[in-house]
Amino acid sequence: MMIGERLIELRKDMGMTQKELSEKLFINYRTYSGYERNETEASDDFKIKLARFYNVSADYLLGISNYPQPINSGNNYIRIPKALSDTSREYLELFISFLLTREE
Repeated sequence: MMIGERLIELRKDMGMTQKELSEKLFINYRTYSGYERNETEASDDFKIKLARFYNVSADYLLGISNYPQPINSGNNYIRIPKALSDTSREYLELFISFLLTREE
């Protein structure tokens, strides 16, 4: 998977448009659009900024890994795709609670 595809997926998970995101990151809209279309390559520094912004690993952003491991891998964080329904989110929370109970 190319970086552009990941950027599209992550942006949509946040429910943002390219314009909103480019304003938030203080870059030109057309520049960001070029990143998503794989027409322009971001600098390494900006790729790091994007990984931090989306709270994913650089490996995930670059397509090296399929696991969007968070930058801060603390015990209280899990990235839940926005595409999950409210019901699925509730089931996931219940399952996590179940697993935590088993660990005690």
